[in-house]
Amino acid sequence: MGDGLHNSQIKFERNKKGRIAFIGGSITYGSGWRDSLMIYFKNRFPNTKFEFIAAGIGSMGSTPSAFRLDRDVLSKGRVDLLFVEAAVNDETNGRTSLEQKRAMEGIVIKSRRSNPYMDLVFMHFVDPDKMIDYRAGKEPEVIKNHNSIGKYYRIPTINLAKEVTERIDKGEFTWENDFINLHPSPFGHGVYSRSMIQFLNNAYSSNLDSTDKITIFSPPNKLDTFCYDKGSLMNISTAELSKGWSINLLWKPNDGTGTRANYVNTPMLISQIPGSTLNLKFKGSLIGIAVAAGQDAGTIEYKIDNKEWQKINLYTKWSKSLHLPWYYTLESELSPNEHNLQVRIREEKDERSNGNACRIRYFYVNQ
Repeated sequence: MGDGLHNSQIKFERNKKGRIAFIGGSITYGSGWRDSLMIYFKNRFPNTKFEFIAAGIGSMGSTPSAFRLDRDVLSKGRVDLLFVEAAVNDETNGRTSLEQKRAMEGIVIKSRRSNPYMDLVFMHFVDPDKMIDYRAGKEPEVIKNHNSIGKYYRIPTINLAKEVTERIDKGEFTWENDFINLHPSPFGHGVYSRSMIQFLNNAYSSNLDSTDKITIFSPPNKLDTFCYDKGSLMNISTAELSKGWSINLLWKPNDGTGTRANYVNTPMLISQIPGSTLNLKFKGSLIGIAVAAGQDAGTIEYKIDNKEWQKINLYTKWSKSLHLPWYYTLESELSPNEHNLQVRIREEKDERSNGNACRIRYFYVNQ
């Protein structure tokens, strides 16, 4: 499936420069397969000067990637090849099929808008739930959703979830002793990298001749008019704050629990006082908040324009041990006009939480 990696091959071989980016969650953030691929590119194109952009952040799936793409990838310069990984977190984080499709389509459109010659690759990593589905003869829903976007935009795809399941079932290695976890062991990263390198060797197998040219990817009509192709992050300083809210310019937790990259020692808009309210004027069809939801995460309510108040419990099943970065999409099908968002801390809270905190790292919009 897909149009291959013809453009990036021409760019790397003829121009002797290349910029390659990797966006995804913790499996992309950690060392392993990504390091092996960087070595591969340097060896495969020894006369090419490469710049690599490592844009993995733990717990992040396709929705965060769609909104942070500008900041973490496209702002670094013209990207020639982008690897996108989101299938594990999209499933474990409970993103709906609609959200998954809108986010993946937004990533493709926005990437190709920044560089209409950009090659992209979708990657599906393995986890136990996907193995159960494949063994039952079903394609995992998240992979089906991602593939629907990949097929429409002709994006090459590496389905490592299916491959690993089939190889385990053939007795080549085991999950318990070799792969060990959805965050792979060094052995598992080796399985990933070797399969990716085989994919790349096949993609770059043909020799170029003088008639080969970089071709533009002409975008087809959008599948969904509300896809996140104009997604961006809004600075928290744009909000109007009531008493009880403040911005901590270098927030870090004092409860000994974990954090994620870009969600610690950074500005954070915070309130822990029930009844405190903020207002945000924004323009676009979507509004959301990106929060750090730790063991003191509270419950908020929000209101857009003159609609009814809606309630969100910010505490997650991971909050006890991690100030989890989480993107809460509040509304996604608004008119593209100006709107007003109100957020208010509620008195009630999850019974597992030890506080009423709301910590906002970003607002995000789709204009």
